[in-house]
Amino acid sequence: MPPTGRRGLVTPLGILATVTAAFAYVGTVDPNEPGHYPVCPLLKITSAFCPGCGGLRSAHAFIHGDLGAAFSANAVATTGYFLLAAVWVLWLVRAWRGRPLRIALAPAWWWSIGALLLVFTVVRNLPFGSALAP
Repeated sequence: MPPTGRRGLVTPLGILATVTAAFAYVGTVDPNEPGHYPVCPLLKITSAFCPGCGGLRSAHAFIHGDLGAAFSANAVATTGYFLLAAVWVLWLVRAWRGRPLRIALAPAWWWSIGALLLVFTVVRNLPFGSALAP
C-alpha cells in the first residue's frame, strides 16, 4: 500500500519544486533575448516550427502573467500548463489519501492527442495559420 499523509506527498512536492525551479529560471532568463537558449534543431534545419517551438517564450510570458502572449507564443504549451496543473492537484490529493495516480487513456485518446499535435504543427507552418506560429 502506498504511503499516506505527509509521506505520500514527497514525490508530488518534489516534482512541484522541480517544475517551479524550471519556470523560475525561464521567467528570469528571457528567451526573447538571443543567446540564452539553443535554437530548435528542427527549426534550424528545416525552417519549420515543431509543436514545441515558442514553448520557452510561452512559459516566460505565462510566468509574468501575460496569458495572451503565452497563448500566442504556443497555444498547446499554454493549454498544457493548465492541464498539467490540474493533474498535479489530482495527484497530490490522491497521494495524501494513499491512492496511486493512475491515468489510463484508451489508445484512441493517445491517437487523438497525436493527431491534434500533428494538425497544430502543420497549420502553424502554413500561411493561413501564421497566428499559431511563435
